[in-house]
Amino acid sequence: MTIASDTSHHSSLGSGIAALHAKWGWIVALGVVYLIAGFVALGSVMMATVASVIVVGAMMIVAGVTEIVGAFQMKSWGRFLIWALLGVLYVIAGFLTFENPLFAAVLLTLFLGASLLASGAVRLFLAFSMKRESPWVWVALSGAITLLLGLLIVARWPVNSVYILGLFLGIDLIMAGAGWVSLGLGLRRRRQ
Repeated sequence: MTIASDTSHHSSLGSGIAALHAKWGWIVALGVVYLIAGFVALGSVMMATVASVIVVGAMMIVAGVTEIVGAFQMKSWGRFLIWALLGVLYVIAGFLTFENPLFAAVLLTLFLGASLLASGAVRLFLAFSMKRESPWVWVALSGAITLLLGLLIVARWPVNSVYILGLFLGIDLIMAGAGWVSLGLGLRRRRQ
């Protein structure tokens, strides 16, 4: 029975990849769009920071409205009030983000730096608690780099708040674009 399920899983994966072979050009085009957007973001990191903050604000408004709608599904008044209050707070925070995107960027940059510090510290702790036979060095290296990045952000905060989110957005778009282009070209080579 396991062999039959493995075979059907493998054939569905193969058919999915086969369908992607025909779309390799669109995948490369998507990657190129990501690359262009990434370089544009790096060319104007302050505008990219504002754009990313506005996207976060819009997501907060959508999440808040969803929470408010979800509040009406609650059976008790206590849960209804908590969900409704959280939804209203999300909506207010989203509109405040639109009102003052640079202040929101300051707060988000501090949160990003603190998150990277915490993540790096946890990774270092995990690396040194791993068995020596496992690849603990890579986990430690990842933790050290993440911790260092968090320290750099927090040390230059709030001055770096006007560009750090845009810089990260640009780098992320470029890396994603390179990945999509590589995937598309790889699919093209496999097809030939």
